[in-house]
Amino acid sequence: MSVDTQTVRKIAYLSHLRIDDDKMTAFEAEFNKIIDWVQQLNEVNTDNVEPLVSVNDTKLTLRADKVVEGNQADKILKNAPLAEYDYFVVPKVVE
Repeated sequence: MSVDTQTVRKIAYLSHLRIDDDKMTAFEAEFNKIIDWVQQLNEVNTDNVEPLVSVNDTKLTLRADKVVEGNQADKILKNAPLAEYDYFVVPKVVE
């Protein structure tokens, strides 16, 4: 599988990225390097290898969930530039 200029344009559109035409070939080459690397990973023999949750063989210490302070919505929302119905109001970012 290889990436062409049209695919780079589609990825840029879906990612909401603006890529200049003069940088299109550089992105195409970079995407193709990434795909080649992933294909190399697919060639690695993983038979008889146990799946890992983490590369660290440590146990996490659990603590009891305790509410130490609560019901401070009024104090927190004082810092908000705009709040409504006990929520922060933020601009819409997805259309």
